[in-house]
Amino acid sequence: METQTLESDVREGLHDLRAASRRMVSLTDDKIKEILYRLAALTSTSHEEILAANQKDLDRMDPEDPKYDRLLLNHERLSQIEQDLRNVAELPSPLHQILEERTVPSGLHLTKISVPLGVIGIVYESRPNVTFDVFALCLKSGNCVALKGGSDAHFSNLAIVKIVREILSEHDLSEAIYLAPSGRAALPFILDAVNDIDIIIPRGSQGLIDFVRAHAKVPVIETGAGIVHTYYDTSAELETGRAIIGNAKTRRVSVCNALDTLLIHRDRTTDLPKLLHGLDEEHELVVYADEEAFDALAGSYRSTMLHHAEEAHFGTEFLSMKMSVRVVDNLQHALDHIATYSSKHSEAIIASDQHTIDTFYQEVDAAAVYSNASTAFTDGAQFGLGAEIGISTQKLHARGPMGLNELTSYKWLIAGSGHIRP
Repeated sequence: METQTLESDVREGLHDLRAASRRMVSLTDDKIKEILYRLAALTSTSHEEILAANQKDLDRMDPEDPKYDRLLLNHERLSQIEQDLRNVAELPSPLHQILEERTVPSGLHLTKISVPLGVIGIVYESRPNVTFDVFALCLKSGNCVALKGGSDAHFSNLAIVKIVREILSEHDLSEAIYLAPSGRAALPFILDAVNDIDIIIPRGSQGLIDFVRAHAKVPVIETGAGIVHTYYDTSAELETGRAIIGNAKTRRVSVCNALDTLLIHRDRTTDLPKLLHGLDEEHELVVYADEEAFDALAGSYRSTMLHHAEEAHFGTEFLSMKMSVRVVDNLQHALDHIATYSSKHSEAIIASDQHTIDTFYQEVDAAAVYSNASTAFTDGAQFGLGAEIGISTQKLHARGPMGLNELTSYKWLIAGSGHIRP
């Protein structure tokens, strides 16, 4: 498609989206519930259509690519998506909530209420489930959505949006969702749409997030990239640590809350063989260990799975069955390492000493800070928010899993009785 034609098509789609957002404000929560339940039902009867489209995308990707698991849809995952749609439908509406109310000395009555952001742009890579999640959360919070998916999930996203629009058309709202062309050439027109998009949320690799932040004229909320650490303290309990580390690393390696770097107190390096026991054989976990950690693991961890760490292995989001290990002198050393390499997503400590835990809580700058729990819990559903639109790693407007409340803004309603200002 020629650049001029592409720009015209994208701008027309976004203009229609902005017009639809004005109609969205009249939707009742009962109507929103109805739409989401109808979408769950239609998704249930459309498995074969969606999976056929998804297979076209999978056929174009190397199964060894870390993004393959993110791209994959199957009957089980679609059934979970359907349940997520119903779960979001039943969540309390975040709209029209009175956040603050008072009468000021002038006699004016002020009411601060929650309202939709308006039009939300989502730029994401090979995760077609995001298409469902984003639409559900945006609809429930009264927002229209512009989707800029990656070419990896081109056919999957087309099939999903077709189903969504079929349901929306029953309510004269088919233009409340817009899927931009999947090629990179369309992205600049999304990032530049200051009159049609209120906020952009990138979901994907650090490279994608950095590009959007650097080039967007529309305000951006950063989400996604997780360089995740767990610190095993001198006061840690061995079996607790073993369970948490195994779960945080191996539960699902392709997601942003998966463990990337294990930090272990020098006094507990002899625990390493037990902490990682079986991960080489059962999960084929590749470990990049610093000198002390390597020596502690040598002979007990499969040699083909154990490598000497280089500097590049720290501060890396692996998104695969790989992990780095570093021995630290003490808590402060661990905190310094995290401060240097963290993406401020999720960080954890395994310890029994409460003072150590409290210090970790206080000094670690991240959206989610854990003690004696797996970072795998950084998830909107696990936090009781329903499906999430992303995990914000910044501090303005939203931080951590972004649910419905984070997709709203507010406005002031001012009631007077002929008031004029002296």
